[in-house]
Amino acid sequence: MNQLITTKYNDRGEMIFSGRELHSFLEVNSNYTTWFKRMADYGFVEGVDFTEIWSDSKNGMAVKQLGSSQQMAARGYQIDHEMTIDMAKEISMIQRNERGKQARQYFLHMERLWNSPDMVIKRAMDFQQQKILSLETQILEDKPYTDFGKVVSMSDGAINIGAFAKLVYDKHGINIGRNKMIAWMRKKGFLIKQEGAEKNLPKQQYIERGWFKVRPAVVKRTQGDVQTGTTLVTGKGQVEITQLLLEEFSNVKEAK
Repeated sequence: MNQLITTKYNDRGEMIFSGRELHSFLEVNSNYTTWFKRMADYGFVEGVDFTEIWSDSKNGMAVKQLGSSQQMAARGYQIDHEMTIDMAKEISMIQRNERGKQARQYFLHMERLWNSPDMVIKRAMDFQQQKILSLETQILEDKPYTDFGKVVSMSDGAINIGAFAKLVYDKHGINIGRNKMIAWMRKKGFLIKQEGAEKNLPKQQYIERGWFKVRPAVVKRTQGDVQTGTTLVTGKGQVEITQLLLEEFSNVKEAK
């Protein structure tokens, strides 16, 4: 049987399917968000039957959710849902049309393949290979942290930018205060420059790289509360950014 809808696998090795792909295949007249909300009302539970995900509508890259669904949509991100095969089968059956019947037969076929003896053996071998690759990758990733303290880089000790600036001065003698540190990070493209609630928050690519975290916060104003956040530098970010600071400010000293 031809692949009607892309099959993916989650961290537990279970088959998952894109809600948007299923919506497109079923040729539903209503828009995706309205349709999925209606389907979810049949008793499906988030975190059990489906997971909400966001992606950049321009390049399709997955992004983490920062803010409400309305804020994410306003930034140009697109919502999707990864659903289990049981949910996909039931939704297909609910449609009560030829497309729904085709989709349900496809999911039943994929389920039979998934539970076949050959696939059970293959999954066990793939899992073992994944563990080996994960260990090899971890060894390579650990190497750059040898001189800067692996314990710090892997810790959850995320600190604000002011505390990081003080740490850099105390440990390495780089005299750069909080405001100059923020300006330097904006110049390097780590933080958002544009005015607004997101100013000085880390860019998504550096959050995904593990350099920053955002602690949510709400600023109360007479015109209405504004959702914002505080930028925190993670242990890994402290190591990586300190390396960049040392390289840059060492070059400045040598030039003088």
